[in-house]
Amino acid sequence: MDGGTGVLDLRLVVEFDAEVHPEDADRLTRRLRAEIAELDVESARLDEGGTAPDGAKGADVVTLGAVVVALSASGGVFTALIDTLRGWLGRQSARHKISVTIDGDTIELERATNEQKQALVDAYVHRHTGGKA
Repeated sequence: MDGGTGVLDLRLVVEFDAEVHPEDADRLTRRLRAEIAELDVESARLDEGGTAPDGAKGADVVTLGAVVVALSASGGVFTALIDTLRGWLGRQSARHKISVTIDGDTIELERATNEQKQALVDAYVHRHTGGKA
């Protein structure tokens, strides 16, 4: 939380499949950021500190996809964000992961059974909304 303002700051890091080319990873990250920006968030910006150095190999693509999001801590926006991330992952043919970090607490979203994903997401959302989804 940001000093009682009701704004929740979080960092999303996309860990791309090792086979993804850095240019494709950048394109996918920008698309994800655009999807997030369509939600009722305060801001969604690429984390420029998350770019890979020149000449990075495919295994280093993991560092490319970072987005910083600020959103209202109330009103269900957080739940909508998590649903958007899960939907984005579900539409990808490669095996990517997304880590969501709030105040040092991280959840990693990836492909799993619907029941597994739902239980994990419900617990995480509950922790960061006080049960108000």
